[in-house]
Amino acid sequence: MTDRAALIAKLPKAELHLHIEGSFEPELMMMIAQRNGISVPFKTLDEARAAYAFSNLQEFLDIYYQGMAVLLHKQDFYDLTWAYLERVAADNVRHVEIFFDPQAHTERGVAFSTVADGILEALADGETRLGITSHLIMSFLRHLSEEDGFALLEESRPYHSRFIGVGLDSSEIGHPPSKFARLFAKCRELGFKLCLHAGEEGPPEYVREALIDIGADRIDHGNRSMEDAGLLKVLQDTQTPLTNCPLSNLSLCVIDDLRDSPLKTQLEAGLLVTVNSDDPAYFGGYVNQNYREVADALNLSNDQIIQLARNSFTAAFMSDADKVGHLAEIDTVLGI
Repeated sequence: MTDRAALIAKLPKAELHLHIEGSFEPELMMMIAQRNGISVPFKTLDEARAAYAFSNLQEFLDIYYQGMAVLLHKQDFYDLTWAYLERVAADNVRHVEIFFDPQAHTERGVAFSTVADGILEALADGETRLGITSHLIMSFLRHLSEEDGFALLEESRPYHSRFIGVGLDSSEIGHPPSKFARLFAKCRELGFKLCLHAGEEGPPEYVREALIDIGADRIDHGNRSMEDAGLLKVLQDTQTPLTNCPLSNLSLCVIDDLRDSPLKTQLEAGLLVTVNSDDPAYFGGYVNQNYREVADALNLSNDQIIQLARNSFTAAFMSDADKVGHLAEIDTVLGI
């Protein structure tokens, strides 16, 4: 193990951009399909792994929704979430804030409560058994209508106290944040944190809408913010976090090479940027793999790697006291 990899391995960190359905490894997918008596178009595990291949966001989403079709019961969602938590515990992850896509399940007849109860039960066990604290973020699918979003908001009402925020994900092009302005205004009124995917494939204007017009608490991805000097200034002044996902960007051809990642430039510009895995089962690595590969590609210094770990807690939706505790743990690990 290189010195850089050893540093990444020992650093406590939080993960703030993770779609739980995107952590669905092919082995677990095939096991649950068999358990539920569901036929899948793969005869072998190798065939399933080969299917986890794509060249853009839409091709990925097609595979992503196909895989999750085997998730039917509370235990399925528990197993999915628990497998992710066990995996990131090995990466020294102390806190996670995960997205889930209930519309992708309810539209195929799975009850909201089935989805939420399985995920929430695993998250609770993750805290007691693995020491990983967590928050859940309910995402709206942007290729659906704002009216569909309002319907989900109402359907989820009994669970509103169980998740900390709402998100916006799925196909970005043609579905700007402004399409959901009324919905997010209502969510803000209800006290939810607002996390919007913007500037991954969409233009800087999408980031501007999310950040300035809607008032996002966190911008997910935000790569193309760097093309707009005015937007960059707002991000610097407000310290609104960006959740960068290097291997996701590479897999979806948002960038052609990890050396093209804006991460180092964002750090040097004083932005509150973090490293995350997005959909690790599909994008080639969990959070430490993202740290290692982007750090090597951009030749990040040890101080920059440590700053990214600190940023992951600073950008989290946790109390100031909890942030101080996690930042102090980083200092302890570093012998400061």
